[in-house]
Formats: sequence, C-alpha cells, structure tokens
Amino acid sequence: MAANMKAVKTRIKSVQSTMQITKAMELVASSKLRRAKERSDNCRPYFEELYDTLKTIAAGNLDFSSVYAKEPTSARVVYVVIAGDRGLAGGYNSNLFKCLEADAKGKEYAILPIGKKAVEYFKRRKAEIITEDFAEIGSISVGDCFEIARILCKEFQSDSCGSIKLVYTEFVSMLSQTAHAVPVLPLTELTESDVEKESIRDIILYEPESTEVFNAIVPEYLAGVIYGAVADSLASELAARRTAMESASNNAADMIETLNLHYNRARQASITQEITEIVGGAEGV
Repeated sequence: MAANMKAVKTRIKSVQSTMQITKAMELVASSKLRRAKERSDNCRPYFEELYDTLKTIAAGNLDFSSVYAKEPTSARVVYVVIAGDRGLAGGYNSNLFKCLEADAKGKEYAILPIGKKAVEYFKRRKAEIITEDFAEIGSISVGDCFEIARILCKEFQSDSCGSIKLVYTEFVSMLSQTAHAVPVLPLTELTESDVEKESIRDIILYEPESTEVFNAIVPEYLAGVIYGAVADSLASELAARRTAMESASNNAADMIETLNLHYNRARQASITQEITEIVGGAEGV
C-alpha cells in the first residue's frame, strides 16, 4: 500500500512539472500571437494592391503577353511549403503536409521548404529540394522573400517547371487554421476575363513597355504573397500551439485531480488498515 502511494505521489509531481511547462508555453505563444497577427494584417494590403496593378495592366493592353501569364508547357510543379520550426502545435504541421500530399498526388514536383519541419519532412522522403537556405521560418525577412521570389521566377522562366504553388496555413481564427495549396504562377487568370477587353483603349503609356513593366512587378508581387503567407503561417502556428498547450494544461489538471483522488483513497485505506490492526492487537491482549 505504501509503495502504491509513493508511486501515485511521484506521478502527481511529474504531471505538475509537465503542466508548468505547457502553461509557460501557452503564455509565450499568446504573447507572440498578437504581434504575429498584426504583422499578417498589415502586410496584406501591399500585395493586394500589386495584384490589382497586374490586373489593370493585363486588362488595359490589347497586345499584352508575358512569360508569367502564359499556359504552362511543363508538367513539373514547384511547391513553396511553409511549415513550422518546432512541434508541440497540435496538427499544424501534419495537416499542412497532408494538404501537400493530396495536391501533389501523381505529379512530378520539387520543393522549396521554409521552416525546419518542412526541411526534415522532405529530406526523410528524399524529395527534390531546390534550396535549404530558408530552413528557419522565424528568421525569414522581407529581403529573404524577395530572394525566394527571384529563385522561383528564374525556375519558371527557364521552363524547368510549369507552375508554382504556395502551401501554407491560413489564419482563420484563434481556434481555426486551414492549410491551403494556392497557385501563384502562371497568372493565367489575369488574361481569362476578356469581357470588356475590346472596348478598352490602350491609353496608358508604359516605359519601356507594358509587358516589361508587368514582368518587373511580378517578382515584387510574388515576394509580397510569400511574405504574407509566412506571416499568416507564423500566426497560425502560434495559435495552434497556444490551443494545444491550453488543452494539455487542462488535461494535466484533470489528471492531477484524478491522481489526488487515488492518493487520498489509498491513504485512507492505509489509515483504516492501521487502525484495524491496532484494534485487533488490543483485543488479542
């Protein structure tokens, strides 16, 4: 009985120690989440304005043609996969990889991973990795996003890939984060809406010409999209970790309550047994 009580007490101390860690991680994630969400909201108008500019150029110029807006000639897909640097975030990383596997099924593809978990995942599966220079999402800056956009545009222009997709986790709310595989190149949808194209007069003059201006803006737009996705993914990871650690802390509290109940019952049984033995000894005398 005493050995059982000692084991329960040791277990209670172990769970309490784990609960302190999960509670601390929950508080850290909560404090970082607000800033990450603000950054995500602040950067979104930038690439939305760039996208509107691209649409204006594509719709307002009758002789428009660009390498970034043509139908793909290659079946190879390049995926930019934005995962986390750490675990303990519930199903955040696993849901992202499931989304990628579902979209890439039966396709020839290469990966540009962002985040340590993405690099580890695709190394284990021996996937084709374009570069590992952006393996830590926590240190990704705007300049890094422009460098990623330059690499992707170079891949696309060389006809070594037919399309580029961005796989990231969208921050919907504190309790909901959704993984998406979003096409970013080619921008074929810009040239698909020809409803009023014939009635539009080419009244905007571009120097040197509209196609070159468009081609110069696309890398800027792509960098903005990637930076927005990185910001959204960071906020999603922190929200997922906060939710997971809150759930873990609550489960630990419930476990401690159950173990305390077992300990008190064992202690009461031990006391009762001792009293019974004393009474029995006294009656024997």
